[in-house]
Amino acid sequence: MNFKELVLQAIEIPENDFHPLVHILGEPEVGEGTYIGLFSEINANGATLRIGKNCDIASFVAINCADSHMMTIGLAESISRRDIIIGDNVFVGSHSFIGGYTEIGDNSVVGAGTILINAGKIPPYSLIVGNPPVIKEGYYKK
Repeated sequence: MNFKELVLQAIEIPENDFHPLVHILGEPEVGEGTYIGLFSEINANGATLRIGKNCDIASFVAINCADSHMMTIGLAESISRRDIIIGDNVFVGSHSFIGGYTEIGDNSVVGAGTILINAGKIPPYSLIVGNPPVIKEGYYKK
């Protein structure tokens, strides 16, 4: 057994096409040419999670369709799961979080540290930054 196999076995992260230290749950749809950085987590269990082609998902990014907070505090019987759609040619900066009910249009940028939960439909060519997020529609339009 080589070093990579030992590390993967020790941390119990299933092997994927991106990096040994990217954790992918469920079966997200990931477009051709998309990069997902070190220590990122993609959770598609129970919902649609689609990442377009030629995207750059930086390191330490969490993209998670599941929200368990209402169940944890006893106000729901189950985990809420909502779809996430990320268009083509989208950059997601380091330490960002993208939660359910979020659709990011093509050619958009999510700035580092941005938190998106229940963000709805964000138009193409947008710059999205902060917590709470500020959406600058058309920021990258030619």
